[in-house]
Amino acid sequence: MWGMGDWGWMNFGMHGVGMLLFWGLILVAIVVLVRTVSAPAASVPPREAPDALEILKERYARGELGRDEFQVMRQDLGAK
Repeated sequence: MWGMGDWGWMNFGMHGVGMLLFWGLILVAIVVLVRTVSAPAASVPPREAPDALEILKERYARGELGRDEFQVMRQDLGAK
């Protein structure tokens, strides 16, 4: 029929397989792109908790502690 013979149907079948492969690759590329963009940055290290002396200095800087209180608490922590 229409001069295709047996090779015509095989050609039609290969186009279908080719289309499936094409759209499958497009879908995989989209999934990889979305996962890459939405992944958290691995280069940012987690912030460490401040030690007691740093907290004490921050409280003193904010005015929550007076000079004498700061000095006593700093000595209690064993800092210079």
